[in-house]
Amino acid sequence: MKTRDWMIDGAVMLVALFFAIVQMYVASSPVMFRDESFRNMAGVVTRDPGIAAYVLLIATVLPLVLRRRFPWPVLVFTFTLFVMSQGLAPSYSFSIIGPAIALFTIAVERPRTEIIIALAISIVVLFWMPPPGENDSIRLVVVIQNATYLALSAGIGVAYHMHRSFLREVEQRVAEVERTREKEAARRVEEERVRIAREIHDITAHSLSAVSIQAAAAERLIDRDPAAARGAIAEVRKTAKSALEEIRSMIGVLRNESQEVETNPTNGTDRLPDLCAYACNAGLEATLETDGYDAHKVPAYVDVTVFGIAREALTNVVRHAQAKKVRITLSQEADQVHLRIEDDGCGIPEGPSASMKASAPGSASGRKRSAHSQLDDISAGGHGLQGMEERVYVLHGSFSAANRPQGGFAVDVRIPLQEGE
Repeated sequence: MKTRDWMIDGAVMLVALFFAIVQMYVASSPVMFRDESFRNMAGVVTRDPGIAAYVLLIATVLPLVLRRRFPWPVLVFTFTLFVMSQGLAPSYSFSIIGPAIALFTIAVERPRTEIIIALAISIVVLFWMPPPGENDSIRLVVVIQNATYLALSAGIGVAYHMHRSFLREVEQRVAEVERTREKEAARRVEEERVRIAREIHDITAHSLSAVSIQAAAAERLIDRDPAAARGAIAEVRKTAKSALEEIRSMIGVLRNESQEVETNPTNGTDRLPDLCAYACNAGLEATLETDGYDAHKVPAYVDVTVFGIAREALTNVVRHAQAKKVRITLSQEADQVHLRIEDDGCGIPEGPSASMKASAPGSASGRKRSAHSQLDDISAGGHGLQGMEERVYVLHGSFSAANRPQGGFAVDVRIPLQEGE
């Protein structure tokens, strides 16, 4: 118990002691019962109770200082002294306030069954003990009065216990909501960090790959075809400028939360021909096939995602596939968009990582990966496959990446046109 609790219990004991002494003094003086015949009938003594009676009364109330630490022993001790005082000095009115407060403490601190047992035993004992006076009517009144005091103290204790439990439960719920909100905020921040890392990875990987290819072409052509070399260098500058603008725009949005930031138009499928040109500059035979795809009839977030996946997949082909041909097929069906990028390169080594499939959340094969593992995959070794998978997963689509039976590698993506399908 804290010092504050001891002080409160000490104050409660002093107030109870004062009340008990006042009750005994008033009940044993002519002030309470002025009619002498009634005093004689009730057996009320109108003389000073004496030191012994007051000592017994103090002993009945003093243990209340320990009521919260030892609720049951305090109740048993105070109630026993109360019964003994009624037996030793039946002519004096000993207050039942000590046992009543002890009973209140059990109702507050202990389980509900214990207060029921304690109250039942106390009331039974009240009917057996000798109360002040010899008149049966007075005896019944005193018993009912004391039983009422005990029942009221127990009832108030139970009500206070329920109120305190309710407040504690509310506080726990508020704390749980706060913890959940903090976890959700942390999760969203982590997801946003992953998204930004993925976007920067896609932009820099594609742009630097294109710059490397154009620079190599310029180096080869600078002596025999200066005009073509200048064109390749101009393309390098254009690609680098575009990448810098995209990154600058992204960083500007992050830095300015309350101000409007000038942003570049988001890259969509209208730039797929640029991707094919990038592949052709790298020495590949690139083919783009569209089947009824209309970017104006497709949600913007789907169109942007399709371009991002195509850019990452094509960058992987140029950098890792050792392919000669690559084909991009984009089609729009009634309820989904289908994107397929396939090449005739070397594929990836056979083993557990030779294929990857992911489905929309809720399906039997759907799987959810932590943001940390996603970021690790983007940063090392995954060649962007995990990043592409995450893009599709967010839009509740399906993703597969695997070696082709006839050789090469294929990335197949299906994204629903309405989010959540």
